[in-house]
Amino acid sequence: MMGLMASDETRTETRTETGAQAPAETRTHARVDGGARETSAEAPAARAWTTWTTRLLIVGIVLAAMNLRPAITSLGALLEEVRDGLGMSGSVAGLLTSVPPLCFAVFGVTAPRLARRFGPGAVVCAGMVAITAGLLIRPYVGGTGGFLAATALALMGIAVSNVLMPVIVKRYFPDRVGSMTGLYSMALAFGTSVAAAATVPVTNALGGHWQPGLAVWAVLPALAVLPWIPFVRNRKAPTSAAPASTAQAATSPRPEGGQSAEKPAEQPPLRITRSRTAWALAVFFGLQATAAYITMGWMAQIFRDSGVSAGTAGLLLAVIMVMGVPLAFVIPRVATRLPHQGPIVLVLGVCGLAGYAGLYFAPVGGAWAWALLLGVSNCAFPLALTMVGMRARTGAGVAQLSAFAQSTGYLISIPGPLLVGVLYQHSGGWGLPIALMSALMVPQIVVGVLAGRDRTVEDEAAR
Repeated sequence: MMGLMASDETRTETRTETGAQAPAETRTHARVDGGARETSAEAPAARAWTTWTTRLLIVGIVLAAMNLRPAITSLGALLEEVRDGLGMSGSVAGLLTSVPPLCFAVFGVTAPRLARRFGPGAVVCAGMVAITAGLLIRPYVGGTGGFLAATALALMGIAVSNVLMPVIVKRYFPDRVGSMTGLYSMALAFGTSVAAAATVPVTNALGGHWQPGLAVWAVLPALAVLPWIPFVRNRKAPTSAAPASTAQAATSPRPEGGQSAEKPAEQPPLRITRSRTAWALAVFFGLQATAAYITMGWMAQIFRDSGVSAGTAGLLLAVIMVMGVPLAFVIPRVATRLPHQGPIVLVLGVCGLAGYAGLYFAPVGGAWAWALLLGVSNCAFPLALTMVGMRARTGAGVAQLSAFAQSTGYLISIPGPLLVGVLYQHSGGWGLPIALMSALMVPQIVVGVLAGRDRTVEDEAAR
């Protein structure tokens, strides 16, 4: 909608005395003698409408991003109470923590197709509705099966929104990929950390029952539905909604009839699986997602089993997640300025290894330090999203790469949380699970360095 208004504004033409059409750029600079003067109200109204919708879109992106993790971290903070209430074993709880990546892999791959048919705004709006419904009903359906099904409904909405966030940023803000990726990554980290920190206190304030403590998080996605409603009917979004891009379009010459002089050529289908960079990015995404979902699902329990109170364990989990608020804004901006993102991958990986080592040897004494280090390591997620936008040249390429990297990556991450639960139940402690997490960090660094090389999937697929 935003781009369509911009297009209407930029394609308006003036006429010379002879009636010939003049390029639209003359309208933005000077009045042609004898031509019709632009009305003073028309252009400001169009510009104001475009600015308003741009701001509304930014608000929608931020609110949507805030709802992409609370369904998971709120459950992690109350996992022990949910296990007791539903009679879950450690292995079944591990299965529960593996549901997010499974749903992201299964449903995320459908996001580009849904976006082409209904428009990305409509899909994200429907995703927020699904999150609201799933979070609202899952504590009250009764039984493990119903709880898993309602959780899957919420995660379905998260999955499609996950995939479409980089696509929307690339489409509407092509000149600000780094800053916009940082903005929604920061909002995502903020929502994640707030849910981790506030779930236990909110549960206590609501009477100490875990059901309302989980259901209350349905309020946020319900609010996030509102800014996306104006974009539901916008199926053919423009390549940019940024004011700068609008101004650039206004100065581009157009032939008679108002049609664009540079009509994009028909592009052949991108065979994404032929790109080594796409595979490296998918594996990197999968390994960082493994670490992230193990952290969100089990880290609070690790601290609680080490002797930390439930409230403090939730705060430690919140510290891990809140580190992504400033770093998720800084890292994408730094990454877009580097020809190779490998050094950032290495720094994040070393922080993760140090955090796991401290968690193994002194889980209580250095708990806050380990939480900070693991929080830095978890910022591999915004880095991966940034590289998705950098490793493809076109919006269609970003959509394919985002769907491929995220769906394949989440498939790779499915066994991790489940395996942690199995190891925890059968070993009776956290030594083996922590060793597993440390071991997975090494290949994450390797494939991350490969994915960070300066090349595009279109070039690799063509070769």
